[in-house]
Order: sequence, then C-alpha cells, then structure tokens
Amino acid sequence: MKVIIINGPNLNLLGIREKSIYGNISFEEYFEKLKIEFPNLNLEYFQSNIEGELIDKLQEIGFTYNAILLNAGGYTHTSIAISDCIKAIETPVYEIHISNIYSREEYRRKSLLSKNCKAVICGLGLNSYKTVLFNL
Repeated sequence: MKVIIINGPNLNLLGIREKSIYGNISFEEYFEKLKIEFPNLNLEYFQSNIEGELIDKLQEIGFTYNAILLNAGGYTHTSIAISDCIKAIETPVYEIHISNIYSREEYRRKSLLSKNCKAVICGLGLNSYKTVLFNL
C-alpha cells in the first residue's frame, strides 16, 4: 500500500518551534519511527512551505497512491486552491493536525479542506498521523 505524508508550511520546524504544542522531535525523526512501526506500508514523506508545490505533489500522486495524510498547516484555513485539488484527485486524503485546532485561535477553527477529506484527525500530537495509519 502506497501512502504519502504531506506536510505544509512551518512543519519543517517541528522539534524547534513551540515545543509545548508541537513536541520536541523533528518530523524526520518521527517519520523514521513510523517506517519501522508500519513495515507493510510503502511510506513516503514530502514537505513544502510553498502552496503551489503542495498542489503539484497532490496532483502528481493523487491518482496512483492508496492514501494521503495531509497536514497543510496554515493553508488549512486559507487555501481554496488546495481544497479544490483534494476534490479533483481520486486518492483519499486524510486531514491531519498535531494540535487541536478547535481549541486554538478562532481563525484556526475553520478548515477549507475538511469537506473534501475522508477524515480529520487533530489534537493527538504526532500520533495524529499514526491514528490514520493504524486504520488503513
């Protein structure tokens, strides 16, 4: 099963930024643990701070992979373009958030992506990703 995790802006700073919210390890470290824990999945990882690169990646793999775990970061709340892309592709997209976006600032409580995603997982820290992988 081919699964890709796509992380958006500022998630390259995990382990460095706001550790009380996002934890103290980098996503690369966490990803290595996921590959060990889920050896039967063909896991890949992509991160970009650029909206167009995220859309390009979704379009590139959105008809051939089995699942996409997408943490679009701040674009969750602002990107009609990413939402439209999710709607246009065939691969199911799972919206992931490390923090509970519904307990944070008002502007973070609205997702433009959710209506086009198979599920939304939030508030479980990095285990938000693992929750989806366990259920694939």
